[in-house]
Order: sequence, then C-alpha cells, then structure tokens
Amino acid sequence: MDNIEEQQSKFAIHAACREGQTPKVESLLHADKRLANRPDDDERLPLHWAASYNRISIVELLSDQKGFDIDARDGAGWTALMMAASLKDGDELVDLLLAKSADVSEKTNNGQTALHFAASKQNLDTARKLIAHKASARVKDKRGQLPLHRAAAVGNVPIVKLLLENKSPINATDIDGSTALHHAIAEGHGDTALVLLKAGAETDKRDGSGKLAIELAPDAKIRAYIGRAAEEEGIEM
Repeated sequence: MDNIEEQQSKFAIHAACREGQTPKVESLLHADKRLANRPDDDERLPLHWAASYNRISIVELLSDQKGFDIDARDGAGWTALMMAASLKDGDELVDLLLAKSADVSEKTNNGQTALHFAASKQNLDTARKLIAHKASARVKDKRGQLPLHRAAAVGNVPIVKLLLENKSPINATDIDGSTALHHAIAEGHGDTALVLLKAGAETDKRDGSGKLAIELAPDAKIRAYIGRAAEEEGIEM
C-alpha cells in the first residue's frame, strides 16, 4: 500500500494533468517547479498527459515554466503536437502549440509526423494548419507510408486532395508495396480511388503480393463502381 501511495504522490502532477485539475497543477508547480519536467514510468511528461486529454489551460500553464520544451518526446517519440493532431476536437490546442513554435517535422520512434496523425484521424483543419506551418506531405514513416496512404485508407477526399496539392507523391509504395490507390480500393473508398485516378495514380502497379489495386476491391459492387467511373474519365483500369 505504501508503494502505491508513493507512486501516486510521485506522479500526482501527471494525474492532475489528465484530470484537468488546473489549480492543483498550479499548486504543485508552485511547490516544486521541477515537476514540469519529471517523466513518469511511460516517459511521459505532464505536458504529454495534458495534451492527450486536451487540457489547454494546463498546457499553457506548463509552457510558462522554466526549461519548458514544446517538442519534448515521450517514450514512443510522441510530442504534444502529435497528440493534439490526433484529437477529434484538438484545433484550439493545435493553434496554441503552433503559436509556441512546435516543430511540425518531429517524428515518432516509428517515423510518423503530426501530419500522419491528422490524416489518420481525418482532421482536415489540423492538416491545413500543419501544412501552413511547412509540414511536408512527402515524409514516409518506417512502414513506408506517407500521410497520403493514411488519408486514402480512411477515405478522406478533402485531405487526399490537400496532400496532393502539396506535392505528395501519388504512386509511392509502402513496405507492403501498396500505393494510396491500393489502400483506397482495399477499404472500399470508391470516391477516394477516383480522385487518385484522376490525379494520375498508376493502375498497373502491383503490391507485394502481386495484386493490382482494382483486384483488392472488397466486393463486385465497389469494383464495378470504380471501373465505370474510371471509364467515364477515360482512364484505363
């Protein structure tokens, strides 16, 4: 029991950040300013917990502390900006972090940037803000995936268009040999596939298992829709 209480006491500021207890965080920092830079057992700082739970006032409070690093990484290499980019309602937090010069080019241990997460979570406004702050749409993670692969896999047409407008390679392959078109069709996103085809996606590229993108359609209906739409655009499947 003593050990549990000791752990709870040691990481009290982390818990207060998770729970959004701004006055408690303020009080703990007043007693010991070094707490702002204390990692927990997951190598997460109070900042990371505050960001992952969208505690904007606490992030602002922590950012005023001496020695604060806006780009501090947790054990998995995540920064506060990456966490904010993954939130459904993280726009305001993203604005705050970018205003404090958070680095959009930071990568996790697996090579993902904040733009990868904005694409995965379909956060269009966040993706726009990141790109406005010079985030590159050309960065591959350790699985060889671009943000475009992720946007295609979730079928988000506006983000796919945004990434293509910002020089994302359209026919790049990931570690499995799949292009964004492979991902879009495999997940049944016909409209996304059509956007990629109209933008110049190659239809004759085969993935690591030898499959063309169209062969990955989950059913005949999706396959027929894509084939028909492509034919109307003069695209040979």
